[in-house]
Amino acid sequence: MNSVIEKALFAGALAVLAVPAFSQTATPATTPAPTIQERKENQQDRIANGVQSGQLTAGETKNLEKKEAGLNKEESNMRKADDGHLTAADRARLNRQNRLSSNIYRDKHNGAVQNTNPKTEVGKRQENQQDRIAQGIKSGQLTPRETAHLDGRESAINKEVKNDRAANGGKLTPAEHRQVNRQQNRTSNAIYRKKHNGRVQ
Repeated sequence: MNSVIEKALFAGALAVLAVPAFSQTATPATTPAPTIQERKENQQDRIANGVQSGQLTAGETKNLEKKEAGLNKEESNMRKADDGHLTAADRARLNRQNRLSSNIYRDKHNGAVQNTNPKTEVGKRQENQQDRIAQGIKSGQLTPRETAHLDGRESAINKEVKNDRAANGGKLTPAEHRQVNRQQNRTSNAIYRKKHNGRVQ
């Protein structure tokens, strides 16, 4: 008799708990699509994270930021043509950012990496400057065009160091070291100037 009463109480409790679950609407919650500005910020954060983690090389970052700068210029021109607004057709064209987003993913996962644990003075400066650029991207202090320019300089220095080391058995001569140091000084100054020039993403 106790087992019959227990079963009845258990079935009643299940029914009470099931009623709220069935009474909820079956309409799934939808989140609004991100705005163009939110997508740009998200992509800039992804690029900054890739630079900082070493997943993006200076050359890859330069290429991505050139594409981002091109999209920004196109958006600006569209807004100028329509009194500061974007038409539905403009928004559709700007959805090319989907392609840029997949480019970011591809470049971050292609196996090419920036050295994030350098042993040489030159390598440590390169890493420091990439970290400063990543911080500028993340904070919005660097525009995509400025970032592309800076990473172009970094990429050229990296290529020169690689070629010099290959020609000299893995080491830089004192003259090459001085030359690279001067180039890194100029790039360091350029990073500072571009981060503090008042232009923002």
